[in-house]
Amino acid sequence: MCGRYAASRRPEDLAGIFEIEKWEPEETLEPDYNVAPTKEVYAVLDRPLKDVPDPKPVRQLRKLKWGLVPSWAKTPEGGARMINARAETVHEKPSYRRAFTTRRCILPADGYYEWVTGKQERDLEVEGRRKRPRKQPYFVTPADGSVFAMAGLYEFWRDRTLPDDHPGAWWVTCSVITTEAETTPLAAAPADGPHALSDIHPRMPLMLTPERWDAWLDPARTDPDDLASLLTPPPAGLMRAFPVSTAVSNVRNNGPELLKELDGPEEGTLF
Repeated sequence: MCGRYAASRRPEDLAGIFEIEKWEPEETLEPDYNVAPTKEVYAVLDRPLKDVPDPKPVRQLRKLKWGLVPSWAKTPEGGARMINARAETVHEKPSYRRAFTTRRCILPADGYYEWVTGKQERDLEVEGRRKRPRKQPYFVTPADGSVFAMAGLYEFWRDRTLPDDHPGAWWVTCSVITTEAETTPLAAAPADGPHALSDIHPRMPLMLTPERWDAWLDPARTDPDDLASLLTPPPAGLMRAFPVSTAVSNVRNNGPELLKELDGPEEGTLF
């Protein structure tokens, strides 16, 4: 899954990386080293601009709320539970299938956090029999320092209790697509820690490598079978994972120190 991530890159940097054509300075977000559900996040998307004669999609950097609210939802209260969409079923789930065919985005990140637990507890979690406790947090990030481009979906929801001209009348929300975690060796595995992402958690965000960005964002691609080919996990060996402070477990903590690599798991935590 993806329940917490870090996003510290400036919009100017993201504009260069993703060839952004349109972004609003007033939507600038502060670097966030502990992004949690319901927070506002950056999303890269291709969409026509409003009130212009040319309907051509424009590459935009937008500010969205993490936790997808389907357009047909009566209230936005379920958004906090819809932060992830499974790649295996995203094309068929009522909450995601329309967005999958027409409203796809990229959620830029430095990497994501995951908490290690024992194999037996992971097996129970996969079976849906219990929620695993959080233990030693690890930060998972591209080994070459590049942006972690997470495949995402976005959706519009209209708050019918507000007038059309109210700034909160429309919600724009998003979800991260996840896939099975890699079982192949990490690019740089700690000696006393996990050697593959699957040792940390059975799921991981689906990272899109640059050659897939344009195809994923293209709103003209609407065939589910065609889009399914873009959900293939990236090549193995691109990621590294390292232990970080348990301070990240508290959403109130936020700063670059959360990304500091530790020599090993903190005392009192388990791998």
